[in-house]
Amino acid sequence: MRVTVQSRAGSYVVDIAPGLLDALAEDAAAVGLGGRVAVVTDANVRPLWGERVRASLVGAGVNAVLMEIPAGEGSKTLAGADALWTQLIESGFGRGDTVLALGGGVVGDLAGFVAATFHRGMRLVHAPTTLLAQVDSSIGGKVAIDHRLGKNLIGAFHPPSRVLSDVSTLRTLPARERWNGLAEVVKTALVLDSELFAELETALPALGAGRMDDDGWLGVVGRTAALKARLVSEDELERGPRMLLNFGHTVGHALEAATGQGPLTHGEAVVVGMRAALAVSRRLGRIDGGEERRGLAMLEHFPAPSSVPRPTRDAVRAALGRDKKASAGNIRYVVLDGIGRGAVEPALSEELLGFAIDRALEAL
Repeated sequence: MRVTVQSRAGSYVVDIAPGLLDALAEDAAAVGLGGRVAVVTDANVRPLWGERVRASLVGAGVNAVLMEIPAGEGSKTLAGADALWTQLIESGFGRGDTVLALGGGVVGDLAGFVAATFHRGMRLVHAPTTLLAQVDSSIGGKVAIDHRLGKNLIGAFHPPSRVLSDVSTLRTLPARERWNGLAEVVKTALVLDSELFAELETALPALGAGRMDDDGWLGVVGRTAALKARLVSEDELERGPRMLLNFGHTVGHALEAATGQGPLTHGEAVVVGMRAALAVSRRLGRIDGGEERRGLAMLEHFPAPSSVPRPTRDAVRAALGRDKKASAGNIRYVVLDGIGRGAVEPALSEELLGFAIDRALEAL
C-alpha cells in the first residue's frame, strides 16, 4: 500500500507492506538513501533489525554506519542529540548524506531532529518498526526532543524523503508496545472515522493480543496512516485541521511531563487523556451519554498503567501551561462533536481544565 503526503518541501511517499526492510538494499537510491547512510536505531531494535539492515546495505555497496541510542524517552534530549551530532561529525557525514531512522517514535523524533539541524538539514528516511511510529510519528514531518519541563518542546518541521513501514516488524512488538500504538489508532478513529471506530469495537481485543497476521496489520496501519496523511497534506504546520490529531494529547503530554517522562508510555498517557477529553466533550454537551459510554468502553480494553507516581493537580496544570498547544495563556483543547467528528475548543475555561485534570488523575 502506498500513501502520498504533501509538504512544503514537496510530496513524499509512505510505503506500507511486509518485507520492506529486507528489500531495502535492492535499490537504496530509489527509496531516498542517497550518499552515505547513518542508520540510527536503539538498543532494542539493533539486535532485531539494525545489524540486518546495515549488513544488507553494505552488501549492496552502500556506505552505511550503525549508530545506537539508548532505548526510551530519556534519549530525546539535547545530550542525546549532541551524541548523534558528534558521531556524524567524527564519521565525516555531510549534507548530501542520509539519516535512516530505524525504530519507534523516540528514534524517529531524535534522529529526525538531528537530521533537521546537522549542516542545516540532511536527507531523512523513516523506517518505523513500532505500531505507534507507523501510524503516527513517522508521518507529518514533526521532529523534536524533550525539555525537562515538557515533551517535544524543542523541534522542527523536517519532512522525510520517504517512509518505509514494514508491518513484519510488528510481530516482534511486546504487548505494551502494541497497546501503545493502538492508542493512536483509536484516537484517529474517534476524531476522523466513525466506521473505523465501529470496526475497532470488535477487533481491538484481537489486535491488542497480537492475534493478527501481516495482512491484518497492513489494513490497520494503512487505513490509519492514510487518515493522518490527509490531514497533514491539508495542514502541515498544524494551524487548522491537523490539530484534531491532538485529541487526548493535551492532558496526556502534561501527565508525561509531570510524571518524569518515562513511567507512562505515550499511548498510556493518551488513553488517560482521551478519557478526560470524552468527559469534557460530554460536559460541554457536544456528545451524548451513549457516545461517551462507547468511547469509554473502547478505552476499557487498554491495560491500566502500573507503578506510575501520581502527580499533583498543580503539577499537571503547570505542565499544561507549557504545552505547545497553549497560546496567549489559552489552552486549545480537542473535543468530540460525535464519534468520528473531532473539534477544537480554542480556550478551555479554568473550571473545565481542572475537571479534565481530575478525570485524568482518577484514571491513574
